[in-house]
Amino acid sequence: MPKQTADRTPRPTDGPAAESEAEEIARLEAEIADFERDAAACEAEARRLLAEEDPAAGIFHARAIHEARLAKMRLFTEAQFRRVRVNRLRQGIVESAPPNIGRGFPF
Repeated sequence: MPKQTADRTPRPTDGPAAESEAEEIARLEAEIADFERDAAACEAEARRLLAEEDPAAGIFHARAIHEARLAKMRLFTEAQFRRVRVNRLRQGIVESAPPNIGRGFPF
């Protein structure tokens, strides 16, 4: 465990838990990169479908474009949740369940 100095109080990220938090941060950052890559692929697919549309010939891809955009937004949201979790871990904010959750009362 790191030495404790007079001007610094121990944080939840000190000691053996710090390693597991560092591993979790690395895992979350890898997931963020995967989500961003997949979101870019969804955006590219939506753009490709838009370019392929030909109203004069009756070729429309509205459903597929909509689904690609929805997937992109979902992936963006998942990445954002991971970013918030990483920030909370780096700041040492401990997440816990509400006190009465075991009795069925979340507040």
